[in-house]
Amino acid sequence: MPTPIPDDALDVCEAAARAGGRVLLDWVGRFGITHKGPRDVVTEADFASQREIRRIVLDAFPTHGFVGEEALPEHASEPDAPPALRWLVDPLDGTSNYVHGFPAWCSSVALAAGDEILVGAIFDPTLGECFTARREHGAFLNGRRIGVAGTTALADALVAVSFPAHIEANPTAVADFLAVLPRAHSIRRTGSTALNLAWLACGRLDAFWVRRIAAWDVAAGLVILREAGGCVGGFAAAADSAAADSTVDTVWTDVPLDRPAFVAASTPPLLAELRRVLG
Repeated sequence: MPTPIPDDALDVCEAAARAGGRVLLDWVGRFGITHKGPRDVVTEADFASQREIRRIVLDAFPTHGFVGEEALPEHASEPDAPPALRWLVDPLDGTSNYVHGFPAWCSSVALAAGDEILVGAIFDPTLGECFTARREHGAFLNGRRIGVAGTTALADALVAVSFPAHIEANPTAVADFLAVLPRAHSIRRTGSTALNLAWLACGRLDAFWVRRIAAWDVAAGLVILREAGGCVGGFAAAADSAAADSTVDTVWTDVPLDRPAFVAASTPPLLAELRRVLG
């Protein structure tokens, strides 16, 4: 039975994502940088944005859990066992883009019950675009309903991919890229998984794949894509028979949030073809 969604959950979700994005804008040009690891940075803006998002969602829902990308020192002693409902937050998705002034970054906020994503919001402050969705109520961009494109063939598709931060000479990532490159119309690596999913949901992209990512990167984007009519499947040597049938309206395989890895597309035939190529 579907989990009941609090009446004001989406309003709070959108308010939090927009507030986090405004904090990020305010920090542009005046932040310091620390390094989590090679090619993986965190900024003062990340922390400031997450604190503001956390304040908004937990003021509204104090019994809910909160899982953010950044480990805030003031909350280090909180219990590990999450409540039934938890907020999954990436306060700044596309940190490297943000640090370099490249305009592809956003804040991403979602509410989930286990692997069931209830609401989500992705705010791109650079363009002033806020993507939102509530389960079974459609997906929207700044209040206007959105839907995926109708592309059915990989040769016509603009495809995006997310690589891990520490890709080095990862043979799987490189093999994936080389397999898709000659078959797709074109490939993009934007540096923001959340925006990849949002742009797929509104028709700017046609497909996307990722093999290794965190829950907070994809939670909001997945519910937005699902509500926009998108398709998601796992990596497999052969596509499901349902996905190969162009008469099927929707193909969706729920993504486990503890280990999200999936192929996404605008239509079932495109999903089937991309899954076959990726294996």
